[in-house]
Amino acid sequence: MVPDRIDGPRRVGFVATRVSGNDGVSLEIEKWADVLESMGYTCFYIAGESDRPEERTRVFPEAHFKHPVIQAINRRCFGRERRDAEVSEQIHEMMWVIKAKLHSTLQRFGIDLIIAENCVTIPMNIPLGLAVVEVVMEHRIGCIAHHHDFVWERERFLVNAVNDYLGAAFPPAIPEFQHVVINSQAAREFSRRTGLPCRVVPNVMNFDLPPKSPDQYGSDFRQTIGLAPDDRLILQPTRVVPRKGIEHSIELIRRLDDPRCKLVITHSSGDEGDEYPQRVREYAELLGVDVILAEPWIANQRGTGPDGQKQYTIWDAYRHADLVTYPSTYEGFGNAFLEAVYYKVPILTNHYAIYRTDIEPCGFRSILMDGYLTEDVVRQVHHVLEDREYYQEIVEHNYKVAKRFFSFERLETELRAILGKPNMVSARH
Repeated sequence: MVPDRIDGPRRVGFVATRVSGNDGVSLEIEKWADVLESMGYTCFYIAGESDRPEERTRVFPEAHFKHPVIQAINRRCFGRERRDAEVSEQIHEMMWVIKAKLHSTLQRFGIDLIIAENCVTIPMNIPLGLAVVEVVMEHRIGCIAHHHDFVWERERFLVNAVNDYLGAAFPPAIPEFQHVVINSQAAREFSRRTGLPCRVVPNVMNFDLPPKSPDQYGSDFRQTIGLAPDDRLILQPTRVVPRKGIEHSIELIRRLDDPRCKLVITHSSGDEGDEYPQRVREYAELLGVDVILAEPWIANQRGTGPDGQKQYTIWDAYRHADLVTYPSTYEGFGNAFLEAVYYKVPILTNHYAIYRTDIEPCGFRSILMDGYLTEDVVRQVHHVLEDREYYQEIVEHNYKVAKRFFSFERLETELRAILGKPNMVSARH
């Protein structure tokens, strides 16, 4: 049985390409750190970019997937089946640079345990993943590999010239790592491919601490982004990328046939090009649907943008939303689903695979579409928007379900079990 508080040194180092902003990995790092700190650990951050406390952070640019050498390596390794010696040499040189900086950082912070956040999962930075594996093996330090999305889940990595490196570190099929995945399907595929066990730890929210009500700062969010007082904010809290199914949200607004309903999208396309965003704009124009791209007003924290305009966080958007649309065709888990539940907003979601296996059985009450919109789905949306009592009944029910299955308490239980494993001993002594 793992004690309530673990004696001895407790210094945890999160290693990632980026620990900054509202991407899924960065958000889960923050939650894990909150729980670990409450258990008596001290958390540090090692990454190519970080917005965490400076005194607990080591940033070196080679760890970022946007480092020019890393980007050059990726261009020459993916989408082709052969690589030349120059690329191999680049990979090894960068690995040695990163490895030396990891080594000095472990010593500087006195770290007892590494949590590798997706950096030995998806090959956005091959030298970083290889360096983490070698550091763990050489230091005999405890390591939890927290996997969010694997290489075999992304089409752009399927044709590659680095299968030797992928086999060695993405993920590393060695018992020195404690492997954690975020859904049951990933667990089955991981074990099938590696022959190793792993633990399913879903994404969580702190449901013991309800969200704050809208405050004075965020009170003008709707007005700022161009909504009228009686408009209905239909929120798509995602990036503009194909798997998010934004066409379905646009079609929903059209079929609701209510000029008060406005689709608000919180993020841009990121680094995935402009073809799909252009498709979304053209489709919205074709159907005569008002779409507000709110990215200029949404930042990691409140403040003023470079052009002097007021900026909010995505949490301000949730607080003002009337409905969340989440018609994704694929998700590793579904942070936006839990966030909508946390902020007590009803959700229209696609019946994506992980929802079916890991979320739906818990008993949530969502408006479900099965790949496409139907009249019944549109009718359910009408009902939840028009009937305030029904609206409140649904969101309160969902909050209670999430508190039971996806709370910080669940995460703490899982972490205690993992940290009790024999090869995590360096984290406890």
